[in-house]
This record gives sequence, C-alpha cells and structure tokens, in this order.
Amino acid sequence: MMASPNPIERSFELAAERCEDLTPLVYRRLFDAHPEARTMFRTEGSELVKGSMLALTIDAILDFAGERNGHFRLITSEVSSHDAYGTPRELFLAFFGVVAQTLREIVGADWSDDIDAAWRKLLGDIESFVAAQ
Repeated sequence: MMASPNPIERSFELAAERCEDLTPLVYRRLFDAHPEARTMFRTEGSELVKGSMLALTIDAILDFAGERNGHFRLITSEVSSHDAYGTPRELFLAFFGVVAQTLREIVGADWSDDIDAAWRKLLGDIESFVAAQ
C-alpha cells in the first residue's frame, strides 16, 4: 500500500500500523486532561458512543484536511449539538488536539516535521471554523 501524500492521512496510516483501536487511548488522554469530560458520558453504552464519536471525528478531520467533500460539515452540526449538551467550546475543540496528541504518541519517531506542521495548521483551521459558527 502506498503512503498518502497528505500528512494528516499519513499520521493516521502510521498509527493504524501500530494500534488496532485508538478509542481507549484517546479517551484516557481526554479524561486525564479534562476530568470534567468523564461525567458527560453515561455509564451504560458509553463505549459504543465513544467509538462512534471518535470515528465521526476522524472522518471529519480527514475530510477537512483533504478534499472537503462534506464530512467536515459534521463539525458544524456537532458544535450545535454539543452546545445544546452544555459542552464548552474549548472542550469541544480540545478533543481534536487530544486526537493529534494521541497519534503523535503512537507514531513516535515517525512523527515528521511535515506531519507536525500539518496538524498545527489543521487544528488552527478547525478552531477558526468553529469560532465562525
């Protein structure tokens, strides 16, 4: 399989080679950095919710960083629904950074300057996109 020329996609490819399921790692990091987020998830069925939320986030990230075919618009609807849940926008945005930090940890020495720069730009672009909502 040929590596993606898109550094964001490449970071996910590298992580997928090393980790079968990002979900527990992402949520452990989220809850360590933002303990208040733990209470936002119900106890029953929360593993399915977490997995689904992460999968949708990854789809939105890849589309936002790529061709923007429409999946990135999920960010707009999720901003509204998370506002309705009472989730602070800072916490909503922090989740994207948590995904990036988790990938960086998994990828390790293969986390290149190109990947780092692409993620920094992407996180800034998502923050601007959310601020405009």
